Amino acid sequence: QVQLVESGGGLVRAGGSLRLSCAASGSIFSINTMGWHRQAPGKQRELVATITSGGNTNYADSVKGRFTISRDNAKDTVYLQMNSLKPEDTAVYYCQLINFRFGVRRGDYWGQGTQVTVSS
Repeated sequence: QVQLVESGGGLVRAGGSLRLSCAASGSIFSINTMGWHRQAPGKQRELVATITSGGNTNYADSVKGRFTISRDNAKDTVYLQMNSLKPEDTAVYYCQLINFRFGVRRGDYWGQGTQVTVSS
């Protein structure tokens, strides 16, 4: 099992910045992908950004150039630096970890979510 604990959400004005953190613990495989998803009221959960244990990143088009995902493998922690925030970034942000072994997905874990609210 893997436990994910998010922190760093809050209320910020448009144009401001926030940094989210997600600390993982438990049975974390050496090959894994960590990422952030978000869900706004009345909308489906959507991918924001992912980063592999090797450091490869992927971003949703809506956040490219504004958000940066990074990770500290020694601390099993992933970060999401969010700059130039817009009201449409308002959502609950969820951390995800996917374990892989021999290229096969072996476990998909989610955090409890942290609220990000951007006021206009």
